Amino acid sequence: MRAAVHHRYGDPAVVTVEEIDTPVPAAGEVLVRVAAAVVGASDVAMRSGTPFAARLFAGPFRPRLRVLGSEFSGTVAAVGPGVDRFAEGDAVWGITGTGMRAHAEYIVVPADGVIEPRPAILDAIDAAALVDPTALSFLDDTAELVAGQTILINGASGAVGTSAVQLAAHRGAIVTAVCSAERAAIVRELGASEVLDRRAGDVIDTLRAQGRSFDVVFDVFGNLGYRRARDLLTPTGRYCGTVPTLPILWHTLRTRKSSGRRGVIAFTGLRGRDAVHADLRETAAYVEAGVLKPVIDTRYPLERVADAHAHVERGKVGHIVLTMG
Repeated sequence: MRAAVHHRYGDPAVVTVEEIDTPVPAAGEVLVRVAAAVVGASDVAMRSGTPFAARLFAGPFRPRLRVLGSEFSGTVAAVGPGVDRFAEGDAVWGITGTGMRAHAEYIVVPADGVIEPRPAILDAIDAAALVDPTALSFLDDTAELVAGQTILINGASGAVGTSAVQLAAHRGAIVTAVCSAERAAIVRELGASEVLDRRAGDVIDTLRAQGRSFDVVFDVFGNLGYRRARDLLTPTGRYCGTVPTLPILWHTLRTRKSSGRRGVIAFTGLRGRDAVHADLRETAAYVEAGVLKPVIDTRYPLERVADAHAHVERGKVGHIVLTMG
């Protein structure tokens, strides 16, 4: 089978398409023919080895995870002995987590892993763009966002941000989004009440000068930082970060028992299997109810995987999807 493989850390050019062995499902496993997979920020980090925290998972000096990709959709090609949950031909979607391997024509996953029947209203490409549970889990478990609260979403036009805007608006929150001006119309359409141009000046200084405060600051882009964003929080507000920098890890530990302002980091890829299963089922329910819709910037065939990585690095709207042919 063909797969996107990299043997060293570096720029997008280090990822090439190679022929590797097609995996065979063992007992309790499912072989999925991958139709589409997402190329996202985590793939860029694992490929480049930056920030250095990525190497804790990928290998300190050379990449241990040579085939990247964690969110996929496709069709069951075969099942191993003892599997009765799925059958050949079933349309599925799922998440491999830190094990990656989805940027390939086939992938083996545990039948009791994070793999679910794909909602019938989604094709494989749209499904791949909705698998990521980061926004949902943050709003459910970390932010505990409820109707009437205010939320600032920094990085609102990206993969996680576009889902966060839709979900927050659906819950009745008042959404202030931060993105580039050319993407403001898309973000408003997704449900933002207000959109701030990230290039028009320092967002925190601007909002602080206006006396603004928020129940939740969701720093998807990761460039605000808890120390400065703290000034924008209500007395019991939460700063939620997705980028595992040392400062936010420190503030997460320091404020974890506080009844006042808190800084929080969540590693969705390290959450328990049952929790991620629940997220995927909840996502399916939102899709079927018309609450969540996919936002796809560009589709790239597997042969252009290096271009897909480069596109993620220079910025995108929503998701970059890799198709397997």
